[in-house]
Amino acid sequence: MTSIKEAQQEIIDEFAFFSDWQDKYAHIIDLGRNLDPLPAEEKTEANRVLGCQSLVYLISEYKEGRLHFQAESDALIVQGLIGILMRIYNDRTPEEILAASLSFLEEIGLSNHLSTSRTNGLHSMIKRIGQHAAQHA
Repeated sequence: MTSIKEAQQEIIDEFAFFSDWQDKYAHIIDLGRNLDPLPAEEKTEANRVLGCQSLVYLISEYKEGRLHFQAESDALIVQGLIGILMRIYNDRTPEEILAASLSFLEEIGLSNHLSTSRTNGLHSMIKRIGQHAAQHA
């Protein structure tokens, strides 16, 4: 398994391949299409990520020292952002998650090309992932 830093670099390299943001948005949406849907019974208020403009649900399972995440959104771009976060954080140890840098978000330009509400939602999702990791660290 690649490290978080390696996974982040893979994403940076993928985004560098596209010359304009329309293509990058299309890539983000494609990343979201590959995710498994969240079971309906997991779409509860307790699993909802607050701070997101769209509906986002995130759950985790701690198994054999690693956190397995599953998440879903009702918005295509947000679902794609979840796809990016799953590539970075899924099936990692809590310690790896808590030590991860967020600088890759700047490097791919997300901060400059997402609306303020989407950026806030992205950070809310990352914060929730960190909370799950902190519970098991």
